[in-house]
Amino acid sequence: MELLFVMLFGIAAGLAARYALPWRPQHGSMLVPAIGTIASAVVWIGLTWLGWAWDGGWIWAVSIAASVVVSVCLDLVIGSVRNSRDAAMLASLGA
Repeated sequence: MELLFVMLFGIAAGLAARYALPWRPQHGSMLVPAIGTIASAVVWIGLTWLGWAWDGGWIWAVSIAASVVVSVCLDLVIGSVRNSRDAAMLASLGA
């Protein structure tokens, strides 16, 4: 059940990153929330395998912080790469 809740926080972190950052038109509407969800789930599962307690506060803080960091970083990378590739494609089509 805790995994479901941490994944919901991951969705919220991804949505916040999507609407707070400037590359919104460069990718799909559910890409960044899906990235946040996957990041929070992977970190949570990894930390539980390492023996962190589910009812501890640190596992929550680390999982949510990781989903925020991964969502923001990948949104910026995907948006800038997509923008530069679109500009290169436009230039090659116009030449």
